[in-house]
Amino acid sequence: MTDSIIDSHIHFDLYNKKNRLKILEDTDLSSMITVSSDLKSGIMNLNLAQDDQRIKPALGYHPEQPLPSEEEIQKITVLARRYKHRIAAIGEVGLPYYLRKEDPSIDLGPYVTLLEYFIKLAAELDKPIVLHAIYEDADLVCGLLQKHGIRNAHFHWFKGSSTTIQSLIKNHYYISVTPDCVYKSKSMNLIEAYPLNRIMVETDGPWPFEGPFKGKLTHPGMIHDSISKISEIKRLPIQTVYSTIYQNTTRFFRL
Repeated sequence: MTDSIIDSHIHFDLYNKKNRLKILEDTDLSSMITVSSDLKSGIMNLNLAQDDQRIKPALGYHPEQPLPSEEEIQKITVLARRYKHRIAAIGEVGLPYYLRKEDPSIDLGPYVTLLEYFIKLAAELDKPIVLHAIYEDADLVCGLLQKHGIRNAHFHWFKGSSTTIQSLIKNHYYISVTPDCVYKSKSMNLIEAYPLNRIMVETDGPWPFEGPFKGKLTHPGMIHDSISKISEIKRLPIQTVYSTIYQNTTRFFRL
């Protein structure tokens, strides 16, 4: 079990059935946190979780899209409350960084309001929160988390300045890295700067990767390459890295 892995952030509902079965054949895969993008995604993830105990759903609304209706927000909330004991977290939630890059006229205010709503829901249900909050958005999100006394926060595929990285470390928040850490210097620098006991690994699948993974189906097995790179950067035995990251993830999501 020393090489057991947990994918801390995957969109399992976005894979077709054939590829889902292929992923579940991986005997090293202990668990996966499958985050939701909207109500439909959340329902599908809850259903998928009934087929395999390794599938741990999270409910939320991905910020890189138009705002949801009030009805959709309420239905997601009802699901989260009803299945409180079956979900691992509230997520994926956050702020629309890339959407605003494409259209700077987008009003951030309603997205902040929605995120704050989900932060309150996570607090109410005593669940960790999985965040899409990068670069300068992370500073704003840190403020919201502090305002509501949230400690269990996971900044997935984090990107940000050294100042923001220090802020996350100071608040004991968790980050996760993707297989791009094998070939991207920014991700390598983040690994070097961040304490190992607050790092998790993810694929964000089915998002595709470049480098040695170009043209390949994104799958949790790629996490072995990420762990190997973390071991190299941290100058630690690879089994120490496997063990620490596994413990980090089980502790954070209470698996």
